[in-house]
Amino acid sequence: MKYWLIALTLVTLTACSDKEVADVSLGLFTTKDIKIQTFTDPKIAGVTCHISHVEADLDFADPSDMSIACRQTGDITAAMLQNIDRSKNGEVIFSTSKSILFKHLKIRRIFDSGSQTLLYLSYSTKESTGSYKHSLTSVPLWGTQAWQDPNAIKTP
Repeated sequence: MKYWLIALTLVTLTACSDKEVADVSLGLFTTKDIKIQTFTDPKIAGVTCHISHVEADLDFADPSDMSIACRQTGDITAAMLQNIDRSKNGEVIFSTSKSILFKHLKIRRIFDSGSQTLLYLSYSTKESTGSYKHSLTSVPLWGTQAWQDPNAIKTP
């Protein structure tokens, strides 16, 4: 069963061209590790994100805690922004299974046109100890080719 989950995770993560950059053991007497993965936003190639999450080798579900940090690592152009979902919900750009029963870690990109910022929200799709775990990071467009003066943008 564990191998099936690993295979499913690898297929899911491969679609986002991610790779594991660190594997930190939480100690000699635990089967849990902190995994750190990196991936490039599939539509905004100038943004690289790093996520950390706990993986429990002998459990049916991994903990829901996670952290995310995204930074500009290349050009961000106006043409790239034309291809993204600009709704208030944004779009899921990364997803991986965290249990055998419906828990996923997802990352959603949301465009804040008012501040000209890309927001990246990581979250668990299943409630854990009374709350849905989540983390937020942002990538400002200031200084990129995609930046537009928010005061000059006309809203419909």
